Amino acid sequence: MTGQPGRTGRGGGQAGAGDLLALVRTGRATTRGALQQATGLSRATVGQRLDRLFRAGWLREGAGGPVDSPLGGRPSITLEFDDAHAVVLTADLDTRHARAAVLSLTGEILAEHAGPLAVEDGPDTVLGELGGWFAELLEKAGRGADEACGIGLAVPGPVDSETGLVVQPPIMPGWDGYDIRSRLSRAFTQHTGAAPVPVLVDNDANLMAYGEQRTGYRDCSAFVLVKVSTGIGAGVVVGGEIFRGVDGGAGDIGHIRVGSEALCRCGSHGCLAAVASGGAVARRLAETGVPAASGSDVRDLLAAGHPGAAALAREAGRQVGDVLATVVTLLNPGVLMIAGDLAGTSFLTGVRELLYQRALPRSTARLDVVTSRLGDRAGLVGAGAMVVEHLYAPTRVEERLLALGV
Repeated sequence: MTGQPGRTGRGGGQAGAGDLLALVRTGRATTRGALQQATGLSRATVGQRLDRLFRAGWLREGAGGPVDSPLGGRPSITLEFDDAHAVVLTADLDTRHARAAVLSLTGEILAEHAGPLAVEDGPDTVLGELGGWFAELLEKAGRGADEACGIGLAVPGPVDSETGLVVQPPIMPGWDGYDIRSRLSRAFTQHTGAAPVPVLVDNDANLMAYGEQRTGYRDCSAFVLVKVSTGIGAGVVVGGEIFRGVDGGAGDIGHIRVGSEALCRCGSHGCLAAVASGGAVARRLAETGVPAASGSDVRDLLAAGHPGAAALAREAGRQVGDVLATVVTLLNPGVLMIAGDLAGTSFLTGVRELLYQRALPRSTARLDVVTSRLGDRAGLVGAGAMVVEHLYAPTRVEERLLALGV
């Protein structure tokens, strides 16, 4: 908001229905009296704008809150965001498998499915398959297709958030510049018969970081998540918002050069991902006769206590830790989270060894190095939050209310 804090709309004028909804959703003002105080609007104007939100089904009355007046009287009625009026569909693509879900507007997973789905099969095939998954998941969750308000998709490549286009993805052949939004929207309609819904796309590490930060580290103003699976990527959340860079390329640490001659899938030599990703560890294991072809295979070997996999994971952790020393010095995060197929004890030990050795003590004095809380669901939760924040942003709320005729 601009002008006097909390008393005007985002454009500098009076607070609209969207601004009131934002105050309720964030808990900053949850009674009619508190909304009047926060916005400077009259009781009648607040009532009119709340009425639009009630008619849309986006608000509900909760239990009585504290008495607004020091003279006593009846307790004020609290206002709550009604998360039951719609659901969000999300999917998280990896190189060889995917996970999809139906989520409530507050991030609760209502139905979930995981299965093989290879990005190398191309966007038309993969996105068409996801449309079928979404139809089955809605039925499983007991929700109608018309209750879905949007779709969020996490992909293992850099994404221009303005266009939703994947930009030169090293491990997604055939996806560069493809119109993911339109294809996935069509697939949803073809499989459900419902009207098209908005589709938002972002990098998987970004959405994992967003989901983890919002779920467990809301007070952390600088949060970094590093996903180490078939490739390596990082998501950065600063001030509660994903930091994407100019065109979605922020966090692509897997292609930082580390002095090796190993050939990376991007075509360059010496990238971090070529020597320290799950895919790189799998190749080294395969060279010794151990059957491994991907980061998920390495994860299975680590879970089984395979000593060779553990040794190589620790070495990979040291190589990643060396790069993260620079990342930590630059961003000064409060939390550094390691996620993905290699995010186990061996890898984390290696990361800590080099990170604390190479980074300045000032940069690590208040740093927590942790592993994922949400695990395989982090990308789904982050994608759901991305969709909800987009659809219920104040300006978007005004547009949607007008479209609903309220």
